[in-house]
Amino acid sequence: MLTRLEEIRHEITGERLTLIEFARKLRQDATDPEALLWACLRGRRMNQRKFRRQHPVEPYVLDFYCADLKLAIELDGGQHNTNEGKQHDKAREVFLRSQGIETLRFTNDKMRQNTDGVMNVIWNRTAITP
Repeated sequence: MLTRLEEIRHEITGERLTLIEFARKLRQDATDPEALLWACLRGRRMNQRKFRRQHPVEPYVLDFYCADLKLAIELDGGQHNTNEGKQHDKAREVFLRSQGIETLRFTNDKMRQNTDGVMNVIWNRTAITP
């Protein structure tokens, strides 16, 4: 029996992938908002904090992750507005909190339409020393 994450991986790629392979695939197929945010985060551009993109935290893959702060940043598309999407996100949040990981969540539309506002929130959060 496949786990839900394995089902999603299979739906996206048509094949079963390990979590690391899935993360690599997600990096290659980044959405425009993810590419925009990565351009702002990469190379320690955000308060000298190192971010990783599509970082595996079993059983999930985080869009962006700063290990120093245990901070995840998620960009959400429309699938997160469904009941199933909201339930999945809630379970994911509970799991990540249990691992000591804080999550900042933005919609793809917000990233497109208010990039400065999103970056301001991230800047302020990354300025805080753990």
